[in-house]
Amino acid sequence: MRIVIIILIGLFSIPLTAQEDTSKPLLITANSGLVASSLSSFGVDSVAVNKQVDSIITIGIKNYAFPGGQVLVAKEGSIIFHKTYGYHTYDSVQKVGVSDLYDLASVTKILGPLPALMKLVEEGKLDLDLPFSYYWKPWKNRKDKRDITLRQILAHQAGLEPYIVFLNKVLKKNGKIKKRFIKTSKKKAFSNQAYTGIFVKDRFNRKMYRMINRSKVSPEKKYKYSGLSFLLFPELIYQLTGVPYEKYVTDHFYIPVGSTTLGFLPLTKNYPNNIVPTEQDTIYRHTLTHGWVHDENASLMGGVSGNAGLFGTAEDVAKMMQLYMNFGYYNNRQILSEDIVKEFTSVQYPENENRRGLGFDKPLLNNTELPFSEAYPNPEVSTKSFGHSGFTGTYVWADPENQLVFVFLSNRVYPTRTNRNLYSLNIRPALQQVFYKAFQQ
Repeated sequence: MRIVIIILIGLFSIPLTAQEDTSKPLLITANSGLVASSLSSFGVDSVAVNKQVDSIITIGIKNYAFPGGQVLVAKEGSIIFHKTYGYHTYDSVQKVGVSDLYDLASVTKILGPLPALMKLVEEGKLDLDLPFSYYWKPWKNRKDKRDITLRQILAHQAGLEPYIVFLNKVLKKNGKIKKRFIKTSKKKAFSNQAYTGIFVKDRFNRKMYRMINRSKVSPEKKYKYSGLSFLLFPELIYQLTGVPYEKYVTDHFYIPVGSTTLGFLPLTKNYPNNIVPTEQDTIYRHTLTHGWVHDENASLMGGVSGNAGLFGTAEDVAKMMQLYMNFGYYNNRQILSEDIVKEFTSVQYPENENRRGLGFDKPLLNNTELPFSEAYPNPEVSTKSFGHSGFTGTYVWADPENQLVFVFLSNRVYPTRTNRNLYSLNIRPALQQVFYKAFQQ
């Protein structure tokens, strides 16, 4: 199907679903670190690029891969492309705007807990090669976990279970919510709001921790993606710093790079931005998930988690990715150690056929040798590049060698997560490929 997309590029006129939101200009400020520019300023044929991107997005929308989305690309610190497409939902009422907030899903992992962990390693408060049980005490008594290192965990080399459906613990067999864990209004010991009319028991996170602590570990140490540890990291960050997780990452990273919208629980922040909805939930919330985290595990943590829950605009996401691409330098300040960023964004266990960095996704190990149909994310990215994708249809990638930041935001889970056309049509790799090819000409 990737070949189909490439063949179709340029066969469409500019689609009706595309719009450059002139009413909401790019929110670039003098001290943001990113500046507004254009494709033509880099000698690129902007008409051809726009036509190709529009065509790929049109294929996606017409095939119900997502109702709308946006693409942002920065080259050498300049935003050269930022365009929105389609609508929030298939009813074509609310157009997508450049300042819209998205549920970033697993992109949270590299923009939330990961920079905090990098900072703590830099400060000597964490050691990548000490057993994680040195910091997370319950693992000291777990024979299968006590020797696992933080490096193995972050590289998905620890053999941890990929996922635990904690929602099963709060729902009865008939689908009704267990009242000992969930209340319909805020009460004593039930202050963690997960949605309108859903308040989770404050100590339910302890139950989640215990289940993670007791979860099985594969004795075979090979690449196996797991998000479980990211549910633990916010508490670990708090224990090591004495500062609540969201405040720590906001103060140390989001404010310094000028990312004013990155954060959790956006409905509590009084942002003027529109929020893009996600799934029409038929199991847990029984309504459209809008303004609250889509991921159920993060929801049961009260919406503030390390695995998911972060919301933000495309531009604010790009600022954090630019920080990484600059190896920790942004806005005339070394926010993270250059050596630490380089270590985290490097492949850790190539001998085990594991492409991952520390928290970051990386290209396939033999990526440059593969055709487009087999490469990940596409054959043009450099071996130094890195990023992450999100379940809701988000994707971010930074390439220091080519000085490119690529951000794609969508709500592909609307109206249901069973919709996987975003993947089968290979929308994101095809879009990313357009810009690499444009700079090669």
